[in-house]
Amino acid sequence: MSQKILVALSGGVDSSVCAWLLKQQGWEVGGIVMKMSPAHEQTVADAQAAAEQLGIPLLVRDLEEDFSREVISYFMEEYARGRTPNPCIVCNPKIKFRALMEAVEEGGYELAATGHYAGLQKKDGLTLLTRGENPERDQSYMLYRLGQKELSRLFFPLAALPKDQVRELARQAGLSCAEKPDSQENCFIPDNDYAGYIEAHRGACPPGEFISPEGVPCGMHQGIIHYTVGQRKRLGIALGRPVFIREIDPDTNRIYLADGTDTCKEEIIVTDISETFPGAIRDGDEVQVKIRSRASAAPAVVFREGNQLRIRFAVPQRAPAPGQSAVLYQGDIVLGGGFIC
Repeated sequence: MSQKILVALSGGVDSSVCAWLLKQQGWEVGGIVMKMSPAHEQTVADAQAAAEQLGIPLLVRDLEEDFSREVISYFMEEYARGRTPNPCIVCNPKIKFRALMEAVEEGGYELAATGHYAGLQKKDGLTLLTRGENPERDQSYMLYRLGQKELSRLFFPLAALPKDQVRELARQAGLSCAEKPDSQENCFIPDNDYAGYIEAHRGACPPGEFISPEGVPCGMHQGIIHYTVGQRKRLGIALGRPVFIREIDPDTNRIYLADGTDTCKEEIIVTDISETFPGAIRDGDEVQVKIRSRASAAPAVVFREGNQLRIRFAVPQRAPAPGQSAVLYQGDIVLGGGFIC
């Protein structure tokens, strides 16, 4: 009797090839698609088309209310506070993988699978989350808030495959999604106009002053939701040299600028800690830390201080943004992390 596995299906090439590969390997495959906002109606339609092509049953879950409360509200509030949110990182444990695990239990499935480019290893009774084999496609940073409950029942069939090979498999399988573009960064804002989305829901954000590296007003910004720490382009001011956003102060509605080297930090404080397995992050450990999804991992030492971490880098890092995640690695293994404050 074949084993049952549930695939998170979006209708895109990654998740569709994931389901197709599992069918080729003899799994009894089911699919689930999650409608998290009005922008996901096309995702549901695409998943239904893919499930029909694949010949698998599809479960449709409406999670709009939970997603709005846990993710969209957080996203808008963080920008209003001058912080840089990452909604995918919040959504994964609170919405997507929670619903996926619930559906696994309800449907009598052994495992769940997704099209993420990350690895899993079994060791000493634990399931370890690891980097994907292709550094350019690695998505382990986005999954660091998953724990053993989720990781122990997950399978990532695409972990070792380059994207061009995934597309070629889709062509071989005759899947209509083979040439479909990759999904945009933010699934509930299709045009990626974050500021416009927030203002449409919360009202206009007032303009305020830019403060130069010398400490004097040097122009007006359009409203703090339009900017993020570390940003250099599209500031709309000319000081005769490149400057970066050093700090966003929502209380005074001012944005403070700095020359490039002045945005580098030797230490950061990280809160709301999550570990991929119990005791993963130990006081005094030498680790590698990513402070944004596309950043290289930087050598550091981590110190546990109550409910937060103090991370000291071997080489100061440019513009760690409050609200973004600092994710800790040892070698290829993801230990966990938290939010930069």
